[in-house]
Amino acid sequence: MTMNQKLINQSRQILSDVFGYQEFRPLQEKIIQNILNKKDTLVIMPTGGGKSICYQIPALIFDGVTLVVSPLISLMKDQVEQLSELGVPAVVLNSSLTFQEYQHNVDLIINNKVKLLYLAPETLLMPKTQALLSSKTISCLTIDEAHCISEWGHDFRPEYRHLIDFRAKFPNAVCVALTATATPRVQQDIKNCLQFESSNEFIASFNRTNLFIQIIQKTKPVNQAIQFLKQFPNQSGIIYCLTRRTVDDLTQRLLEQDFSVKPYHAGLSDSERRINQELFIRDDIQIIVATVAFGMGINKPNIRFVLHYDLPKNIEGYYQQIGRAGRDGLNAHCLLLFSYGDIKKLKFIIDQKNENEKRLAIMHLNSLIALVETDECRRKPILNYFGETYPDSKCGMCDNCETEPEDVADMTIPAQKFLSCVARTKELFGAKHIIDVLRGSKGSKVFRFNHQELSTYGIGKDISQTYWIFLSRQFIIKGLLKQDTQFGSLKLTEKAWRVMRGTEKFYARMEEEKPQQAMVEQKPVDLPYDHSLFSLLREKRKVLADQINVPPYVIFPDKTLIEMATYFPQSKECLMKIYGIGIVKLKKYGQSFLDVIQTYCQPLGIKEKSEVMSKPIASTQEKEIPIRKYRYIIIGEEFNSGKSIQQLANELRIKVNTVISHLFKFATQGYALRISDELLSLSNLSDDIQQKVFEQFRILGHYQLKPIFDHFNEQISYDALRFLQIHYHSQQNPYNVEFSEN
Repeated sequence: MTMNQKLINQSRQILSDVFGYQEFRPLQEKIIQNILNKKDTLVIMPTGGGKSICYQIPALIFDGVTLVVSPLISLMKDQVEQLSELGVPAVVLNSSLTFQEYQHNVDLIINNKVKLLYLAPETLLMPKTQALLSSKTISCLTIDEAHCISEWGHDFRPEYRHLIDFRAKFPNAVCVALTATATPRVQQDIKNCLQFESSNEFIASFNRTNLFIQIIQKTKPVNQAIQFLKQFPNQSGIIYCLTRRTVDDLTQRLLEQDFSVKPYHAGLSDSERRINQELFIRDDIQIIVATVAFGMGINKPNIRFVLHYDLPKNIEGYYQQIGRAGRDGLNAHCLLLFSYGDIKKLKFIIDQKNENEKRLAIMHLNSLIALVETDECRRKPILNYFGETYPDSKCGMCDNCETEPEDVADMTIPAQKFLSCVARTKELFGAKHIIDVLRGSKGSKVFRFNHQELSTYGIGKDISQTYWIFLSRQFIIKGLLKQDTQFGSLKLTEKAWRVMRGTEKFYARMEEEKPQQAMVEQKPVDLPYDHSLFSLLREKRKVLADQINVPPYVIFPDKTLIEMATYFPQSKECLMKIYGIGIVKLKKYGQSFLDVIQTYCQPLGIKEKSEVMSKPIASTQEKEIPIRKYRYIIIGEEFNSGKSIQQLANELRIKVNTVISHLFKFATQGYALRISDELLSLSNLSDDIQQKVFEQFRILGHYQLKPIFDHFNEQISYDALRFLQIHYHSQQNPYNVEFSEN
């Protein structure tokens, strides 16, 4: 057995025994192997994607100490608490410790009783810290929140730039940089600063598939917030507001409605903020109403919703904030209340900045507004912002994919006017100047460049400035234009030239403001768990957590309790199969939770399900539990009962493509679909083309359509490919009942 294979096997053993997980998430094993081979590593992985394990497992294999640099005191504390519960020797050095606590941790380091040392960059750069570490073997330097090293990041911290100097003092230590929010430009800046090789970067998808994203117009925000919160009884969530005053006002209104809620903002005393945060983390209150000051370093995994009461400043901030929900992998709901009045507030704030900061802030705001205004899948503009392309037409986990698309009109002629003006002004200007030219402005900038002489001058007077602004954002969203990140000028794409030549149409809404949308209900979790047993397990977890003064999720996350309440383990062997239960946790808490499960199950005659399955299962317990089903499950079951796709579309008053999206989700969640030739006919492709597509499915795989779309030079639509994809999938995973076609 090679040394590499031994290290991989050792990593897998630690994953199972210490952390209680049976398999690695995507990229984790490759990252760990790279770090163990002492290769500097850049990790870009979304919040909740499992970054910590990537350096924690190597830390347990390396002989020396792993330093973890983080700007977030709360996150350091949280990580050390969780590692200590797993039996991992980890300590923290930061300003939150008393003198005695600090000295105790220093003594542990001196006596070689620490594998992971968490500390702030300021602490690491102190002479006394460097003197402490000078005699120690430093195996790994981990830089968390690595975007702070870049001036292009949304949270630049100058002290991070000095980490390169510290690194030079320990040349044998492998360096790992991790972040959840980094645009391509920030990623490059991190690599340049730390002198990383590009071959050692690992970029996971930014797509958090378990987050349902919804954006609706803000009309009566207090009432909308209350309506939304009523969907989440006894569940944790965060409400973000723009100002302290809004936080205080909304908190008071929610308290009057008997919600379990506390405020959090910079106007409160340090002690009050700390107490309120601790109450939230420990499940003593359910809701925090906060400014963006709240949440950095919060690793609470069971946050089931994030409500943006006001518009965030940019997509990075928005993505980071919604990323605090659903870290346990279970579904979470992210609702943003949007009004055009919020844009005016943010623009007022932006106007106070210098010209360079202002230009960058406006670009960021425009990207966010594009997300709000898109009529396509919400994930497309979010992932595009981070340099990733979302390959599918629908995600099934955002409001735009759950509802019927709005009526759109052919706006090719206005698009041609705008794009032509961009071309005639040499692609050197931003949207505001282009709109000024189109509307025949007599502003000094237009005349300074003699743009009143252009043929496009004044040809857009019939369209309001507001609608032109809306259209300009749509041109970027839909790939007709790209915006220069440094100067904000608009650049034409090949698609833009096709529109200008008349070989491609452009469609958009007729109004700049979207009509009011209805609130979408929260998504239930996949597993049909016993809610009564789950409540009892939560109570036991809370008692145990309070006894040792840690947050409940440090004992077990909700996902672990939900699996217990689904599979009813009644032996230690079966309990070890549950997510998040390793040897240490089994010894500490196994019997306590087995007692609860056995006491609940025995009077009802409920037997344990000995095999933990990877897809939803039917409940075999005698006591009936009402289970809410996803819509895709209902549609999939109706289709399997013999109903045609067109019949389902008519009955549910939805489009055929919407039915198809639900059937695809049904199939890829582990359910079998009956084989139906209706899918073949809906594709409108010849038998010969169909067979060629099926052949590419065999060669390239059928779960991702973009490689197939590219193979056929974009000549076969995604919709047609989706019909064939589902047909092919159903042939590979046939439903066990035959139906005749009606």
